[in-house]
Amino acid sequence: MALIVQKFGGTSVGSPEKIKAVAQRVIRSHRQGNRMVVVLSAMSGETDRLTGLAHGVQRMPDLREMDMLLATGEQVTVALFAMAVKEAGCDAISLLGDQVAIHTDNMHTKARIESIDEALINKYLDQGKIVTIAGFQGVTDRGDITTLGRGGSDTTAVALAAAMKADACEIFTDVEGVYTTDPNICSKARKIDRISYDEMLELASLGAKVLDIRSVGIAKRYSVPVHVRSTFSENIGTWVVEEDKIMESMLVSGITYSKNEARITIKKVPDQPGIAAKIFLPISDAGILVDMIIQNTHDGKLTDMTFTVLRRDYDRAMEILKKVAEEIGAEAVTGDKDIAKVSIVGVGMRNQPGIASTMFQILAKEGVNMMMVSTSEIKVSCIIAEKYTELAVRALHDAFALDKENMPLEETV
Repeated sequence: MALIVQKFGGTSVGSPEKIKAVAQRVIRSHRQGNRMVVVLSAMSGETDRLTGLAHGVQRMPDLREMDMLLATGEQVTVALFAMAVKEAGCDAISLLGDQVAIHTDNMHTKARIESIDEALINKYLDQGKIVTIAGFQGVTDRGDITTLGRGGSDTTAVALAAAMKADACEIFTDVEGVYTTDPNICSKARKIDRISYDEMLELASLGAKVLDIRSVGIAKRYSVPVHVRSTFSENIGTWVVEEDKIMESMLVSGITYSKNEARITIKKVPDQPGIAAKIFLPISDAGILVDMIIQNTHDGKLTDMTFTVLRRDYDRAMEILKKVAEEIGAEAVTGDKDIAKVSIVGVGMRNQPGIASTMFQILAKEGVNMMMVSTSEIKVSCIIAEKYTELAVRALHDAFALDKENMPLEETV
């Protein structure tokens, strides 16, 4: 008897009919003898609708009250799902994050899970029930409802699988699995059968929307096998697992992009110890994530500091940095939102030199200028003008022959 955690996203439960279909799918697994824990997102569009209501009432909605409001979306789906299971002749019970309890820190709207109590879930599983749990939400030690931010239901599911030592965590979505790149812009994109935690972490951090990055981090830490697959077919999807030799043989596993980027430059900053801290500490205190950082020195006394932030944080970051620039005596703060980040990822890059230069040659051949570059052991990222995103992705996908499975290294580039 296996313990399986299944998570269904908003498009999978977007209507009563879809909820009934999901219930039938879960019941089939349950009748095969599996203990089933089901994590559900809010219906597609519901979180945006609730956010719109909040902004219609308060210009800058209070974060605690936002969590109270947003958590209602998942409450609806888990209750309807439990009803659908009961209507189909099986037993189920719905639970909210605070009932489980999924304990989080106090950071409203982007809380982090600290611990999970499994006792109540196991109690109902032992009674033969299908247990459905609201994703995306938890509770603080003060009893306040929190939400985990966008993609939080993935994190809920994998954290539950880790805490309960589940045999597998299945993430059901509207795509067949993880692809070598976005099939919407590259017709040659190929579904990947198996991908390592490290590769998936990079892809998720660089813009791939299939899995939330926090969920992959938890899966890696606790060795949770994650199966990404489609709600609307029975096909095998993509397994996210420990690295193996087959993965190492692939030079580049995937290409991803993000148009959710913005670039900021603080010009002619005094090149002195402690200046970087004065720039980035206020940004950090505001909860703004900084990604790529480049420093260009002028004459040894002044330097330009350029970095990227998420586009949604651009206006807030600019407001903060203009004040910082005055305090430290910088010349000006400039920015650009019309950029994108394109990245290649693969564990095979660890032991193969020349991958970055090959990427640069391909982009140059297509007339794509690189504004910033960042590398790690298994990825290379470039900031380019947003209008060239699709061109760059298709060119790189072709050049690294990602439409061909297990292409030998020497034949790829």
